[in-house]
Amino acid sequence: MLLELNHIYKWVKSGGRRVFLLNDLSLKIDEGEFLSLMGPSGSGKSTLLNVISMLDAFEEGEYYFDSEAVHDLSSKRKTGIFNENIGFIFQAYHLLDDLTVYENIETPLLYKKIKSSERKALVADMLDRFNIVGKKDLFPHQLSGGQQQLVGIARALIIKPKLILADEPTGNLNSAQSDDIMGLFKKLNQEGVTIIQATHSESNAGYGTRIVNLLDGSINKN
Repeated sequence: MLLELNHIYKWVKSGGRRVFLLNDLSLKIDEGEFLSLMGPSGSGKSTLLNVISMLDAFEEGEYYFDSEAVHDLSSKRKTGIFNENIGFIFQAYHLLDDLTVYENIETPLLYKKIKSSERKALVADMLDRFNIVGKKDLFPHQLSGGQQQLVGIARALIIKPKLILADEPTGNLNSAQSDDIMGLFKKLNQEGVTIIQATHSESNAGYGTRIVNLLDGSINKN
């Protein structure tokens, strides 16, 4: 099993009361699964991805990643696990504005201390794979939304992650690009990469090996 969430609660305080973002949520995900998270806006999909990525903390519950008890780990160790294992494709891109396309894609490799020649080869491969070689010296503000999304996907995949987290990964892409990306995810999954995507798209969800529906921060069993 790759990860296990047991009775996770996450809330924010509003007017002196708790508003639950995740409410007694338990989930097990095996290595090699392709899980699609579905549910209306505000159901907890993005929050759950942020908790799984260890970018967000939670108030109660247990979280095990590859047998490590995440709820007991230091923030430094959590960051280490993220940098080594997880590629996150954010809905809002999260590209670094002052870095070029090339530098944005290269950034995760710097955390892994990969030598320069290997970094160059890996970035060149990603630029080629996503047909953005001609954009490599541009900055994010010079790109369309779809192009920024492709850069974000390239950046997430460059470390060859064990786990890909994707928050509405094709939301800003045209239908041909969407089909290409979902086909790529399917291929990566067949090669053993675990994928968890949050999506509103029934067709995207259909690429998964399992669909989990969320409602009000809980798994909807109906």
